Amino acid sequence: MNSKAVINIACQQLGLDEDVKRAMYMRVTGCNSLRAMTERQLIAVVEELKRRGFKVKSGGKTLPGSTKPYIRLIHALWRSCYQKGVINDGSRSALRSFVKNHAPVDDPDFLTSDQATPIIEGLKAMEKRGVSRA
Repeated sequence: MNSKAVINIACQQLGLDEDVKRAMYMRVTGCNSLRAMTERQLIAVVEELKRRGFKVKSGGKTLPGSTKPYIRLIHALWRSCYQKGVINDGSRSALRSFVKNHAPVDDPDFLTSDQATPIIEGLKAMEKRGVSRA
């Protein structure tokens, strides 16, 4: 994860409002904006946030990616549709329900290439509709 994202998460976790954040940035680096900082300055801000009590947490439980490219494409299209607001639930369980309604399998990892093709095309169409709405 990049330093700017870590800083934003840390400030949220510590409950720092905008004025307090900018004052801390200015005190630690001499810049009041993350954009204006170098990577070394960003690291100094992260260290200051750790000193204030920020605890770095490891990411959530991650599942290994599929070795089948068409399965990875389904997951990527599902995430893209969620990020564009086409679907309301971007979770793995929601994807499983979607696949179960459109194919005779319970999980996208069990799809064959022939079964995956209409699902991929459907997700592409959904994604395209989402882009035209935005």
